[in-house]
Amino acid sequence: MAEEMLRGRRREREELDRLLRDVRSGRSRALVLRGEAGVGKSALLDHLAGQAEGVRVERAAGVELESEITYSALQQLCAPLLASVDRLPAPQRAALMTAVGLAAGKPPEPLLVGLAVLGLFSEAASQRPLLCIVDDVQWLDRMSELILTFVARRLDAESVALVFAVRAPATSPAGLPEMTVEGLADADARVLLDSALPGPVDSRVRDRIVAETRGNPLALLELPRGLSAAELAFGFGGLSAAPLAGRLEHSFQRRIAALPADTRKVLLAAAVEPVGDVHLLWRALDLLGIGPEAAVPAETAQLIDLSRRARFPHPLVRSAAWRSGSAADLREVHRVLAEVTDPQTDPDRRAWHRAHAVAGPDEEVADELERSADRARARGGWSAAAAFLERAAQLTLDPDRRVSLLLAAARAHSDAGSFAQVPELLGAAEMGPLQPLQRARVEQVRAHVAFVLNPGRESGPPLLEAAHQLRDLDPAAARETYLTAIGAAVHTGRADPELLPSVARAAAQAPPGDDLAGLMLTGLTAWVLDGYEAAAPAMNRAVEAMTAMPDEDLRLIWLAAPMAYEMFRFDVLDQITSRAVRVARDTGALSLLPNALALRAGVMHYLGRLDDSSSLVDEAEGLMRATGSALQLSGAVPLAAYRGREPYASQLVNAMFREASSRGEGWSLGIAGYFKAALHNGLGDYPEAFEAAREAASYPDLAIYHWNLGELVEAATRTGASTVAADARERLSLRTSVTGTDWARGVQALADALVLADEGRFRDSIAYFSSAGMGMQMARAHLLFGEWLRREARRSEARAQLRTAHDAFTRIGAEAFAGRAARELAATGETVRAKAPGTAEQLTSQETQIARLAVTGRTNPEIGASLFLSPRTVEWHLRKIFTKLGITSRRELAAVLHF
Repeated sequence: MAEEMLRGRRREREELDRLLRDVRSGRSRALVLRGEAGVGKSALLDHLAGQAEGVRVERAAGVELESEITYSALQQLCAPLLASVDRLPAPQRAALMTAVGLAAGKPPEPLLVGLAVLGLFSEAASQRPLLCIVDDVQWLDRMSELILTFVARRLDAESVALVFAVRAPATSPAGLPEMTVEGLADADARVLLDSALPGPVDSRVRDRIVAETRGNPLALLELPRGLSAAELAFGFGGLSAAPLAGRLEHSFQRRIAALPADTRKVLLAAAVEPVGDVHLLWRALDLLGIGPEAAVPAETAQLIDLSRRARFPHPLVRSAAWRSGSAADLREVHRVLAEVTDPQTDPDRRAWHRAHAVAGPDEEVADELERSADRARARGGWSAAAAFLERAAQLTLDPDRRVSLLLAAARAHSDAGSFAQVPELLGAAEMGPLQPLQRARVEQVRAHVAFVLNPGRESGPPLLEAAHQLRDLDPAAARETYLTAIGAAVHTGRADPELLPSVARAAAQAPPGDDLAGLMLTGLTAWVLDGYEAAAPAMNRAVEAMTAMPDEDLRLIWLAAPMAYEMFRFDVLDQITSRAVRVARDTGALSLLPNALALRAGVMHYLGRLDDSSSLVDEAEGLMRATGSALQLSGAVPLAAYRGREPYASQLVNAMFREASSRGEGWSLGIAGYFKAALHNGLGDYPEAFEAAREAASYPDLAIYHWNLGELVEAATRTGASTVAADARERLSLRTSVTGTDWARGVQALADALVLADEGRFRDSIAYFSSAGMGMQMARAHLLFGEWLRREARRSEARAQLRTAHDAFTRIGAEAFAGRAARELAATGETVRAKAPGTAEQLTSQETQIARLAVTGRTNPEIGASLFLSPRTVEWHLRKIFTKLGITSRRELAAVLHF
């Protein structure tokens, strides 16, 4: 059948041949074959494997019955390659071995497992090129799909090909090169159909069949089987509106029904046993009194191949065999498979078989499923844990235990990101009866999911209700839930100005605690209800505690960093964002890393290191692409604003406004307003900056209110709005006078200088920003001072300040502000030379990132771990960098690039 399925596939075979040539020449490739059931994807994969001379081929396939077993497909693919596992860095090795169940340990983060698999593939390919084929991706377990898609997006120069086949209309895996496999052209379809017809058929009927099957090869071969000429004359019994896959499966069911009873039992057992272990299959069938001779009719009918592994010619045959079994037959097959599955080496699959072998409640099996759920969680398999827990809940008669299991399953689905599954499970749990703590947990999970999906104004009240219920039952959980509620209200901001005070009043009822969540909650409620000055001691206690927060509390950085900004604690921001990035990279923490990168990029921005900020943004975007998540605009917006590259910068800012408005996130509107004001101040478009800053500063947003006030003072003084400038300066002083940090003193000194035209305050601001290490703010202070001196007709002094600003902005990469400084210098009569292209500009963004890390002394594996690349790809890029820069070693990088 394979050769028949390849008829008319010249284009597809040529593309697969190119892929093999690329891999043999040292390149890596990823490719997705997408098409409907039966269109020939599996035949093309077989052809690819058959042509891979000199290439190591490993295969895996998704199995519908196995889709809840975490890392099951990854185990298939990686098991033959584990001889290379000892060459991986220790954290990656431990993560992979834990994920595939060969070692015990803490639940590994997906990114660390992904890096380990990438490294494993790279190490295997160092001996000979590697081709990994993954069929039926639509049935992969979620974690295997996530990891393999991550790896496919990071392949570069490892001599590895990763080829997927997925049934349309499934969308995964997204973001990879695709080849759509369509039906055959009419001429090829007619030839293929003629080979399957039992005899001559009227040409009009044949044309109708070709049209109805849309050239699907499997349909052309399979649907005519067993039909008489009379039946064929009516186009398979008349035109059918049923989906083609369903009709094909029905055709296979019809063929299976014609087989002897024991043969049908062989097919059913092979369909239920997903690994394809022939020896295990025959041991199970032996318990049923069925011998090898029972398989002969199915093999003769080409419905199964039992030569080395149990393999169906198409997934629809497996599905048809499974659906052809009665409920009693299925339980019997699961029972014998459980008996022959080793409880020591494969306890979870044994538990799964046992769970489907029982007809009613069974507490012993429910216990076994709970243990399997614990093991799945220990491997980071939240989806699998949820599946085990759901089935355990179905098998217990204890109402209290059933509620606990359903609630645990809902939380596991939430941790897995499968939020659509949560409401039904919570609804089932609420059928109870519920204990008070269980009811509070139900509301907590429901509110958390609502907040994650939509952090706007609607998420606050459910979080508050959950926190109230937890208050006397679990004080620590209550504090964190209150904190999330107030954080949600902070994000809502001006979109609902009454929400934050009402949430803060409610959150003030939280049980006291000196953990970080409790300190943050105390500080924020006081900030809202008592005012900035009164809240400052509590806010500062919380911010100071952040410097010693345990790793598990880094998850709170999404709210901790804005609090540090609010209190002008740049030292704390620098420390906690640096640590969060380091911990997230070391552990592969997918939940933490994107936020950590974005917040660290903001710190680099203030330090005047836009190149480093850009590298972090690139890394975050690469991470989003690698995991298939939608790209977030906010990381690129400040870079675009300070570089002033129009119209690109305005497009990003406007997109941020639109998204924030649609989600009801007033805090993001304030941030977008700040970026717009900074962009137009840099461009010298002061009226536009004035309007943006005045609107943005109309609401006292956490962290960004003083940013907007500073932009407003600058724009207002340049547009002659002296009253507005003076008012903004006074509002700013209410905050800066309380904190006493060098950052706060610098901000206030600059506002005083602009409003009061005070030379001393200009010099103070420069000194304070220099002390705080805030290179961007210091360069802006030099620029504003130079502009003031020029207007005072002190040209010589102005030139000194403006040259300092211009040089700093040029070095930083803040092109808009550098242009503004250049125009001011020209007004003093000084000619500004254009920047000579530097050697770093010859490098791509990724090459620059690699070069920067190499300059710091990191090894290739360390660079790869930071940038989600294999060490071989890092080495390949370094060779390209050396060639571009005309050097031969890492030792020369620092001197050439001046990093």
